[in-house]
Amino acid sequence: MLLVALIAAVVSFRHMHELALLHGEDPLAAALIPLAVDGTIVAASISLLLASRYGSRGGVLPWGLLIIASLASLGANVAVAEPSLIGRVIAAWPSLALIGAYEMLMSQIRRFAKPRNSGDDPGSEAAAIPPRRRAPDRALQQHAWRWAQTNLLPDGELSSGEAIAEAFERSARWGRLVKKSGLAGELG
Repeated sequence: MLLVALIAAVVSFRHMHELALLHGEDPLAAALIPLAVDGTIVAASISLLLASRYGSRGGVLPWGLLIIASLASLGANVAVAEPSLIGRVIAAWPSLALIGAYEMLMSQIRRFAKPRNSGDDPGSEAAAIPPRRRAPDRALQQHAWRWAQTNLLPDGELSSGEAIAEAFERSARWGRLVKKSGLAGELG
């Protein structure tokens, strides 16, 4: 994957560089523009990778930047192509290969990366039942509900949804849903 990505990045860089020069950019800007476009793809992908490690889908900004930068890269490659179908397909390939190879690499990293540890003090009550990772969402919600029941506040009340979410490195909304569902008897 890395070799394909490297080859595609070099060819895609050359196409975007040529396009920038054709449209009046000075040599320095023409060299930096392709790095900004492909760098945005890399930055957005890393942002999505980190979001997935925290149980999130990443949000509109990283997805939007990934799509826009990918289209810009693809468009620049096609714009400098010979004006024929075959010429445009050939010119589009490096961009598609770079995006595809990089996303396959990110997918592998997401699949096999260890999730972030919560950093709870092992002796604290919050660590009484350590959060499980990579469990199906329903099972994780049940585990979170049991954790909330085990880790009652000093006054005997359940922790807030935000506290539940923090213990499981999830969003506050997720923690509130766990608490609400548990109180309704749905997570039994």
